[in-house]
Amino acid sequence: MCGIIGIVGKNPVNQLLYDGLLVLQHRGQDAAGIVTCDGNTFYMHKNNGLVQDVFQTRHMRSLQGNAGIAHVRYPTAGSSSAAEAQPFYVNSPFGIVLGHNGNLTNSAQLKQEMFRQDLRHINTNSDSEVLLNVLAHEIEQTAHSALLNSDMIFDAVAGVHKRVKGAYAVVAMVANFGLLAFRDPHGIRPLVIGKLETEKGVEYIVASESVALDVLGFKLVRDVEPGEAVFIDMEGNFYSRQCAENAALTPCIFEYVYLARPDSLIDGVSVYQTRLHMGESLAEKIKREWKDLKIDVVIPIPDTSRPSALQLANALNVTYREGFIKNRYIGRTFIMPGQALRKKSVRQKLNPIGMEFKGKNVLLVDDSIVRGTTSQQIVQMARDAGASKVYFASAAPPVRFPNVYGIDMPTRNELLATGRTDEEICKEIGADALIYQDLDALVSAVQLSNPKIKVFDCSCFDGQYVTGDINEAYLTAIESARGDGEKVKKPANSITQMDLNLVNAKEHEEEAV
Repeated sequence: MCGIIGIVGKNPVNQLLYDGLLVLQHRGQDAAGIVTCDGNTFYMHKNNGLVQDVFQTRHMRSLQGNAGIAHVRYPTAGSSSAAEAQPFYVNSPFGIVLGHNGNLTNSAQLKQEMFRQDLRHINTNSDSEVLLNVLAHEIEQTAHSALLNSDMIFDAVAGVHKRVKGAYAVVAMVANFGLLAFRDPHGIRPLVIGKLETEKGVEYIVASESVALDVLGFKLVRDVEPGEAVFIDMEGNFYSRQCAENAALTPCIFEYVYLARPDSLIDGVSVYQTRLHMGESLAEKIKREWKDLKIDVVIPIPDTSRPSALQLANALNVTYREGFIKNRYIGRTFIMPGQALRKKSVRQKLNPIGMEFKGKNVLLVDDSIVRGTTSQQIVQMARDAGASKVYFASAAPPVRFPNVYGIDMPTRNELLATGRTDEEICKEIGADALIYQDLDALVSAVQLSNPKIKVFDCSCFDGQYVTGDINEAYLTAIESARGDGEKVKKPANSITQMDLNLVNAKEHEEEAV
């Protein structure tokens, strides 16, 4: 998962982009980058690390211009080298920079096409660089003169939609021309539009979450629609067009469970309100199916599960307590690369308050259980703190399937729930009882905020992939190339065995059809 921002302003945007990245830091802690545009010149700085560590005063001074894009990354494809920090740049045609949130499911096939047909050089293993080169090629095909216009840009995006599969929310800039943002035809990853009226004119922003708009003082206008592209030229003129056939909104439901900040609005849905609803439905399930469970106190696993735990406690008329103190200088364990590092970080990240556990039957509430490493250690911490019984509730259903759309859940072997019953999972994490959210209840919890969303991507829960191009061969190819906790490592600009396996999987699927 990643966070993206693009701004066209009337004043220098370097500080706005930096501040926006800070509030999107939860979406990626591996690398950060900013590119600004001043006339025909791009100014770029990017590197591995947190936003506050990547950018120093000297870097900010060099980022000149009234328009720019920015990105924070957690890698789900390729490696985590500094060379793969975004945005990416290509000089032909016109000069284009791009930042991408999501994951392309046909990047291996596209990489071959770039090399053999489009004669373009891919310098890293990132699917985002592949996406940039596809966009650049399509702009080159649609641009009939040295003077671009918005219609040419939109035609190019239509070409991208026809070639690219998977999840992608994109911000890009064409030098001295303007800011482009677009979303895949399923709207899997979020993207919102905001504007700000100033004395000099209207400024526009696009970002992964509305919280970035709030912090920077912009007013939320709307979400970018699935398959839609928006373009803001350097004078601040706004254009938009639907560029995909048969576009339909099927957002990733895990955004509401874990990824997004609670103070964000995504596709008309309050993330915070959704998590309250999740707590209510969990409470109803406990009343219905766990009537004999004696709970003295409800304790959340900070931070994401707090709204669900609070509402659950209220609905059960049980005391709610903060039982864990969180070290906020440790990254999110779910997205930490490497199982050994995840195991080490849990103890560094959380410390129990003994008086809240001693002699009590404790219900711990977490947003989800992915690998189970964190859950197992937290249950043991509660026991060590003196809890008589430790029950565990997950605000999300069992995660049994890989996510291929930009969340780091790529292999079934890493997922605790795959191939296990609820009872076996309960035993694995060491709890006295385990209560999972039902999938239909989770869907209802989100739809209560926006009934217009009829379908979600719930693939990590039900194995149904909305793009329709994921089969067993594809998943096996990914899993065979990945060791536990390590990103795929391969030489840059090479077509590896994994690439060939993915292409073969796609070809076999097409033959079957």
